Amino acid sequence: MVGKFVVDLDKPLVSQVGHLGEAYDEWVHQPIVSKEGPRFFANDILETLTRTRWWVIPLVWLPVVCWLVFVSMQRSLTPAEAATTLVSGIFTWSLLEYSLHRFLFHMKTQSYWGNTFHYLLHGCHHKHPMDALRLVFPPAATAILCVPIWTVVRLLSAPSVAPAFFGGLLLGYVMYDTTHYYLHHGQPSTGVPKNLKRYHLNHHFRVQEKGFGITSSLWDHVFGTYSSPKVVC
Repeated sequence: MVGKFVVDLDKPLVSQVGHLGEAYDEWVHQPIVSKEGPRFFANDILETLTRTRWWVIPLVWLPVVCWLVFVSMQRSLTPAEAATTLVSGIFTWSLLEYSLHRFLFHMKTQSYWGNTFHYLLHGCHHKHPMDALRLVFPPAATAILCVPIWTVVRLLSAPSVAPAFFGGLLLGYVMYDTTHYYLHHGQPSTGVPKNLKRYHLNHHFRVQEKGFGITSSLWDHVFGTYSSPKVVC
């Protein structure tokens, strides 16, 4: 029980979490470690749309990345220039990844619709961190978010550069989502993967207001949100 409203975990959650009001932030950051995810909606179609297997992400988006790089090369970029532009997009994504996680995914909400939106966006992941089917972003939702990002890239970049740079952003996203899935469900034993898993689990179970980097802790170091992990995994 949190505050005056009790969330019934045996009923669809999305229509309930908004009623938590000020107590939502405390409730959503008390994780339930179970591989079986909760039900979001009573409607079966809506419920199905919230579930995505991890391999769908590279299957859908990697061909798009290749096509975008091809378009840039058709518009006069050399292979070396296209590769450099792609890498620039990946690096820019790493900053976008950090910024979205820190300022959007961890925003504080209290209103009914604010709590509901946050739960659908990221709160559900903190409440049920091992829910494998709600760990990556559904492609339809990603496509919607791509529209304003592509618009900005197209306005700020040369016609030959914009597709490859956007392709780099998209490839960075694919790396982020698949890495994120692996950090929760993979079992790395040594090296960088093990350190990344420890760092991310530290964010979930120890210091949730720090450690926003997923694919690296670079921007956490730059902006002072690095948290030394102590979780043993």
